[in-house]
Amino acid sequence: MGIFLQLALDFVDLSRALLVAESAMAAGADWLEAGTPLIKSEGLNAVRELRRRFPHHCIVADMKIMDAGRIEVECAAKAGANLVDVLGAASDATIAECIQAGKNYGAKIVVDLISVPDPVTRARQVEALGADYLTVHVAIDDQMVGRDPFETLRQVSQAVQIPVGVAGGINSATAAQAVASGASYIIVGGAITKAKNPDQATREIRRAIDEQVVIPTTLFHRVGAAHIIEALKQVSAANLSDALHRSGVLPDIRPVFAGLKVAGRVLTVRTYPGDWAKPVEAIDRAEPGDVIVIDAGGVGPAVWGELATHSAIQRQVAGVVIHGGLRDAGDIAPLRFPAFSRLVMPNAGEPKGFGEIGIPIRIGQMTIETGDWLVGDDDGVVVLPQKIAVEYANRAMDVLERENRIREEIKSGKTLATVTELLRWEKKVS
Repeated sequence: MGIFLQLALDFVDLSRALLVAESAMAAGADWLEAGTPLIKSEGLNAVRELRRRFPHHCIVADMKIMDAGRIEVECAAKAGANLVDVLGAASDATIAECIQAGKNYGAKIVVDLISVPDPVTRARQVEALGADYLTVHVAIDDQMVGRDPFETLRQVSQAVQIPVGVAGGINSATAAQAVASGASYIIVGGAITKAKNPDQATREIRRAIDEQVVIPTTLFHRVGAAHIIEALKQVSAANLSDALHRSGVLPDIRPVFAGLKVAGRVLTVRTYPGDWAKPVEAIDRAEPGDVIVIDAGGVGPAVWGELATHSAIQRQVAGVVIHGGLRDAGDIAPLRFPAFSRLVMPNAGEPKGFGEIGIPIRIGQMTIETGDWLVGDDDGVVVLPQKIAVEYANRAMDVLERENRIREEIKSGKTLATVTELLRWEKKVS
């Protein structure tokens, strides 16, 4: 028996889920999962519609049952589910009720080990209770901080006899690793559902599974602390702000010319208005790839110009952001150096040496520290605090991926309102 590819339809709109399902199933997916968001949004009608559209395929209801196992399995099975998920964190009594109900109503029971403290021990326990399948599952929120499921998958698959599946950010680059780690079925969500071309994405993942090859992808994978910059170079300032719940923006700071993009680690400078000594000293302190962020009080005279820019380029500084004034904009533009500033003016101040390098600064409502990260482009600048950088760099990638898919649906002839079912999701006022 080959390795099954399960498509997780974690949408909140059934029409969009069905659109992707049609493409993916034609391209080689085996099982269709009505994801938890879809079931919560659309109810078990989502399962009924999948069963109607795909009468000969395995339909999985990701119910994430925690209580009332018998009635929930009964409802899902009667709606057309072949497999029903219960959480491994549920009590033995609940899991046993699910297993018995599955036998009564013709559904197999999958126990999801998401967030179980000791997955190997729990896997053995639920196998003894009579579970049909086990899924090693790294939650989306855990994926965002760089965790993957493969070592746990290896341990669990060696500890039990029943089939073990895996979920948690699998893509064409990691599907072969899932097979090598013992997966009997591989659950893929975003790498297909957020792809510009779901059928092509499905074919690549199918080939990665069947041939056990690595097919590189720049999307649909999550970075750790050592690779934050790789994610930030792909996302926009708007993507990052959305991930940060529409926050992180430095007010009134704009690119000196259009078409700029910068991403990098912050080196802070605080100086007095017009005093360009510390900004220039910071160039020598900066590491390659750093972005110098200068707080000059938001006023002039200029603390940066063409000569500082040449110096920064020599030091491989990635860019400069100035809460204050910049000059020589016409000379900086041909250098294509990412320069962002609140003000542009011809007059410079004097190098007096007041201020500090590497200390916390405050611009608008944002406190910025050396070691934070930022992204700047034509929209402006967004700062990402270092203590949450891994998670929110990954969440920004998630925003980018989702927008890529929505854009393709709009290009097919829809409008943004229809793709997102905007009216349906407007807040209802009593």
